[in-house]
Amino acid sequence: MQVEKVTQYITSWLKDYATDAGVKGFVIGVSGGIDSAVTSTLCAKTGFPTVCLEMPIHQEESQVNRATRHISSLQERFKNVATYQVNLTPVFDSLVNAVPTVENEDDRFMSLANTRARLRMTSLYYFAGLDNLLVAGTGNKVEDFGVGFYTKYGDGGVDLSPIADLMKSEVYAIARYLGVDEEIQKAPPTDGLWGDDRTDEDQLGASYDELEWAMKIEKMGKKVDNFTERQKEVYKIYLKFNSANQHKMNPIPVCVIPNNLK
Repeated sequence: MQVEKVTQYITSWLKDYATDAGVKGFVIGVSGGIDSAVTSTLCAKTGFPTVCLEMPIHQEESQVNRATRHISSLQERFKNVATYQVNLTPVFDSLVNAVPTVENEDDRFMSLANTRARLRMTSLYYFAGLDNLLVAGTGNKVEDFGVGFYTKYGDGGVDLSPIADLMKSEVYAIARYLGVDEEIQKAPPTDGLWGDDRTDEDQLGASYDELEWAMKIEKMGKKVDNFTERQKEVYKIYLKFNSANQHKMNPIPVCVIPNNLK
């Protein structure tokens, strides 16, 4: 990948999209992870007003610290960057107390994890509405179109996706080029939805490098006959998530009424 040219291309694309849409700039949720760090830096490079939101919900301190340092670094480099911290912990706790308990705690924990993402999406659109901004998504190609590892109407609820055609490894390459903090580059990827230190790999059962490999193999239509046992396992994991999450990756189905019934 031609990192410098791709970076310039995305920055120009963001500028053109914002200009054509008649908006002032962008708002991004910054989590302390690599994807949001790259996306926020690309938006800042456009010169358009860029609002970075921290939205902790019982967040690990290390994640909050990485996000804070990244935003401070952006503000030192770019005069068009503003930031707000919206502590959503009390909002989340109020919702938890308001809904009934359920017998299956695992289902409840998963539902509440997704609720965190949707509370953040609501906050992003609040600020977007205040200043006529676009919500910039932070999903990469593996997450968005490979395994569907995001929350529908949560981190999947965005106006545009600057890095969604980049594999995770390509996001890291751009991060190095942009000078993203080394601590963020080295931090294990996590969705930050559980209030603990579990990583994406813990949840998926495979690393992003492995999932990238599986995504490429699937597109090439290769058979698994000559794969190692680990490769077979990874490919199975990839196909499982890809199949289960098609409802996220495909357009919302519309019941089209036949003309003879209208």
